[in-house]
Amino acid sequence: MSTPARNRPAVADAEQLKQFYKDMLLIRRFEEKCEFAYRAGKIGGYLHLYIGQEATGVGWLSALHPGDSVIGAYRVHGFALQMGTDPKVVMAELLGRVTGCARGKGGSMHLYDIPRGFYGGWGIVGGHVPLGVGLAFAAKYHNTGQVVLCFMGDGAVNAGVVPEVMNMASLWDLPIVFIIENNQFAMGTRLEYHAADTELHKRAAPFAMGHERLDGMDVVQVRRDADRIIAQVRETSRPYCVEVMNYRFVGHGAADVSQNLYRTDEEVAEWRNRDPLRIHGDRLIREEIATEADMELWDIEIQRVVEEAYAFADTSPEPPIEEVYQHVYTDMMPEVGH
Repeated sequence: MSTPARNRPAVADAEQLKQFYKDMLLIRRFEEKCEFAYRAGKIGGYLHLYIGQEATGVGWLSALHPGDSVIGAYRVHGFALQMGTDPKVVMAELLGRVTGCARGKGGSMHLYDIPRGFYGGWGIVGGHVPLGVGLAFAAKYHNTGQVVLCFMGDGAVNAGVVPEVMNMASLWDLPIVFIIENNQFAMGTRLEYHAADTELHKRAAPFAMGHERLDGMDVVQVRRDADRIIAQVRETSRPYCVEVMNYRFVGHGAADVSQNLYRTDEEVAEWRNRDPLRIHGDRLIREEIATEADMELWDIEIQRVVEEAYAFADTSPEPPIEEVYQHVYTDMMPEVGH
């Protein structure tokens, strides 16, 4: 239903501002349907939702140029949608169906869409960051002018491999933006309990790399920051590190149903006042770009798209048993018994 983010004009007019709202609403409604599907036993494995963090993904990904690359961890359903992957294909992957973007073998944590520059979707915390640096090295080596966005969570910056490859990226002048999405908790561990210095963007300082902390709840501000930083990285081929402050309104994963063990209702309510949809919806009304009735109609249309995606996925077949060893890395040799 939507135009791929990278083909849209820079933020400047009312239509772009409307599109930001629709993009964030699509992610919100899609994730709510995923939660329903998981509770109904339709999604196996694990599930990590992006509810509350929509402005970060929409703001950064909408600033990309054709050919740029994106890689992330496991909270990436919204990234695939924003990059232009069909919601039906994304939902089918989550339900483990052959019509999914990885033929139903990847699931929630391993979405993938190379034609659109989306390199996943990785389940090992911090393990994808070297791959992002590799993508940036390829862009530099082939002189393509591309920029790589490498998203990671606040807990991932404690993985040893992250500073190792930040050093390499700076040493080799690679065009990559390390985006630390600080949603305040590494699973259920508060930031101050796992980080000796809670300003995580400073982790890039020893590597002579530009770095700063940014707001991740107002999509317009996110887009402005993204335009500025991506343009700088594209021009200089120097890496940059940002810490984007946002908040997830749901648990770490679908199995996290005891969030009151690590945060209070008052804290959640305070952040709810900065809900990305609320901030941007109020802006649209205040600037007379849209009315509440307009947004209700958009919501109805987006819910229809999500329901169609779910129906498509739910009626799609599972991968045939003959494919169990295809499209996967394995050294197993079933024909010889191991």
